[in-house]
Formats: sequence, structure tokens, C-alpha cells
Amino acid sequence: MSEIIFYTNPMSRGRIVRWMLEELGQPYETRVLDYGPQMKSPDFLAINPMGKVPAVQHGQSVVTEAAACCAYLAAAFPDAGLAPEPGTPESAAYLRWMFFAAGPCEAAITNTAFGFNLPDTPQARGRAGYGSLEAVSDALAVMLSDGRKYVAGERFSAADVYVGSQILWGTMLGSLPDRPGFAEYIERLTARSAAVRAREIDAALMPTSN
Repeated sequence: MSEIIFYTNPMSRGRIVRWMLEELGQPYETRVLDYGPQMKSPDFLAINPMGKVPAVQHGQSVVTEAAACCAYLAAAFPDAGLAPEPGTPESAAYLRWMFFAAGPCEAAITNTAFGFNLPDTPQARGRAGYGSLEAVSDALAVMLSDGRKYVAGERFSAADVYVGSQILWGTMLGSLPDRPGFAEYIERLTARSAAVRAREIDAALMPTSN
């Protein structure tokens, strides 16, 4: 079996992929990169031309972008049961909300965090993929409003790693409005043993001040 090499920084979206790797239960090597010259070095730019983490190297395959890393790992290691069977309603929900979180949700949260607000016009909301921050929160709340425990239904999947991370960080940082169901969903996710391990590993890698 090909080795998994994980490029990350504990203060990055690599925390999402760390959690996914811990859920996967496969051995992996961690390579922590500092911001600045190390991430922009020729060696790492050959892995990710954007010079950003996270990135996953699995044999001859290289994957970047946190959502793509989660989806790839779930597909590459099907025995972990982290991706629904293709062509099922569960798979439809899995793909729908994974891409929603990586697209409209990520954009809305990031724009808000940097103080950028769309013009309050129907034209602007129509042109922006996320419409509005409130619409994004409402959509996520609708996903959870039918009593489902996880994105794809009753079973935890890689989509929960990514979607859950967006909801957790967005509400924690105050850039995603809270909605009914968010707190209970996040509580279920953060209590998972793999999520706890991932947080502990990244906490130990955080730089210490002198």
C-alpha cells in the first residue's frame, strides 16, 4: 500500500484533513511547513503550485484543497466507510453538501471575515454563488432540520468532516450566523475520538512563544 504524506501547518485548513486522516485509520507521515519561504520553495511548489497547505501525496497521486483531500481519501480507502455508495440518495447528499461547503459556504465565510459585503441588491445576490451569508446559513439549517444526524443521513461520512468544519469555524469566529441544529451537530462531531485525536496532534504542533 502506498504511503500517505500529509503536508500541513497546525494553523491552517490542514486541520480539516488531519481530522479526516484520523477518521481513516491509515498510517501517514506528517510534514509541517512554515508559512513563507518553506511553503513557496521549489520542492513544495512542485506539490502545490499555489504554495499552500494542506496537500496529500498518496503514491503517484497528489491532492490539494481540503474538500478534495477528504473526498479522495474516502474514495481511495473504501473499507473505512466514509463515502456512501455511488448513485444513492446518500451519495447525492454527500456530494451536494460537500461542494456547497467548498463553494458558496467557504466564499461567504471568507468574504465576511475580511469585511466584504455584497451590495444589497437582487442582481448582486444573483451573480454571487452564495447569494448572501444568511442564505448560506439558512441552507445549512435546512439540511439539518429534517432530523438527520449527519450530512448523508444516519451515517457519518467524509462530508461531515468538511461541512462540519465549515460550520464549526464559521460560527466560532462569528462569520457564519448561528442557526437551530448547528450546536447539536457540532457537538456530535467534536466528540468523535478521531476529532479529539486530531485536535490534540495539531495543538502539540502549535508554535510556542518564548
